[in-house]
Amino acid sequence: MKPTLFLLAAGMGSRYGGLKQLDGLGPNGETIMDYSVFDAVRAGFGKIVFVIRHSFEKDFTEQIIAKYRDIVPVEVVFQEIDYVPEGMDYNKDREKPWGTNHALLMGKDAIKEPFAVINADDFYGKESFEILYQFLMSVENKQNEYCMVGYRVGNTLSESGSVSRGVCTTDADGYLTSVVERTSIEEKGGTIVFVDEKGLENKLEFNTPVSMNMWGFTPDYFNYSEESFKNFLQTKGQELKSEFYIPTVVNELIVAGKATCKVLDTPSKWFGVTYANDRPQVVLKINQLIKEGVYPQSLWKK
Repeated sequence: MKPTLFLLAAGMGSRYGGLKQLDGLGPNGETIMDYSVFDAVRAGFGKIVFVIRHSFEKDFTEQIIAKYRDIVPVEVVFQEIDYVPEGMDYNKDREKPWGTNHALLMGKDAIKEPFAVINADDFYGKESFEILYQFLMSVENKQNEYCMVGYRVGNTLSESGSVSRGVCTTDADGYLTSVVERTSIEEKGGTIVFVDEKGLENKLEFNTPVSMNMWGFTPDYFNYSEESFKNFLQTKGQELKSEFYIPTVVNELIVAGKATCKVLDTPSKWFGVTYANDRPQVVLKINQLIKEGVYPQSLWKK
């Protein structure tokens, strides 16, 4: 069975000033999601699942889902604040859902095969989907063998200023041992640096792997996530802004010895739209990839 691509598209894009998932950045109005789906389909993925909010279901269906109906099977699931395990309590004053691993949990009934998870508003690159597809095909009918596509930090820097990244540490066999959030990462005089907790600059090698939220899982991950989410709600359910993140659950499983996570190196350059003023650079980069022949002028032209 071919793996599934699961796109996290429930964020409302508050910092961007609108639904950036629906913003047309390609020459024919293609969104970043369109390029991700195109890359996934040509890599071999057999199904696409989106997690969204009910509030923009109509626009999303008309502008996004309609494009793919004749290309690949598509399903939609929903993330809302009150989608929690039965009997679990939480602060009813909370305004936003519970984060990336909560969004992932919404796919439990729709996904029964190995699957990839990505952000809908990040551009991951052709090679990354090919690498991830090969791994997921290798773990069909297996359990507890996960992966993360590790981007070279030098391929994820912003031209607009410093960034924060989850810097990964691996063992001798390339398996993830930890992810540490590092802030104020930027290039200075040809050297990549970050600022630590003491305010001191530290060097990062160009090829240091960082997490850009591109993961691969087998379906057993849903059961682990559900149990972890119950524990999360018991301890943090009354907090208004605590979030249930994918790296948190992966780290729990690694520490407990229940699962492994292979870090897959990719030569792809990551880019994304976090703020509205990031948009022009993304448009330029997409046009350059089209000129290089990586993508056709029109993605879905028959």
